[in-house]
Amino acid sequence: MTIRYECNIIFMVIIMERRIANLIVGKAGGTAGKDSKTYKVSLPSKWIVELGLADSEMEIAFDGERIIILPHLSVDQFLENKKSLGHSLMKLSFYDKDVLCSKIVADFTDKTVSVKNTTGNIVKTAFGNNEVPTWEDFQNFLEERCVPRSRSGIREYLEAIGVDEYNPLAIIKKTSGRMAEDNQWIQLEEIL
Repeated sequence: MTIRYECNIIFMVIIMERRIANLIVGKAGGTAGKDSKTYKVSLPSKWIVELGLADSEMEIAFDGERIIILPHLSVDQFLENKKSLGHSLMKLSFYDKDVLCSKIVADFTDKTVSVKNTTGNIVKTAFGNNEVPTWEDFQNFLEERCVPRSRSGIREYLEAIGVDEYNPLAIIKKTSGRMAEDNQWIQLEEIL
């Protein structure tokens, strides 16, 4: 008896359009230092249209090896996009008294954040003038809205509010991120 195995190998070829572009170097103006420069590159119209960047803001990121250009999504677009992917999301509304200062959507699946400030007073916003916070920025924001880890009697405090360990999100769920020194607080909403 002979057993015959068949193996289907599928090769996926990604065709990436590549071009050589010139870097345009210019002197920085305004309050920039004496030797400061600006750098620009022209991108093909076709690429801009296909990315949906025409007549809109864009996000640029640097991962240490590549510069990445993406369309900048509003908080609502970010939320809908991540919901369609089935990601674990949380919506946070950051208030000063009864004034909404920042709307935040945090994606716990791919650890990304989108924010929209709703006040011109950057001191009252969640991330100051940082409009593209990282996951680390988000984690720091949460921790800033909690009692310090090193606080004397922290174990008793956590026990009193019903939290097993120092976890900023769990603490904020219990305290709404209220601190004695200001009137700011956070409303949380988990998105399913």
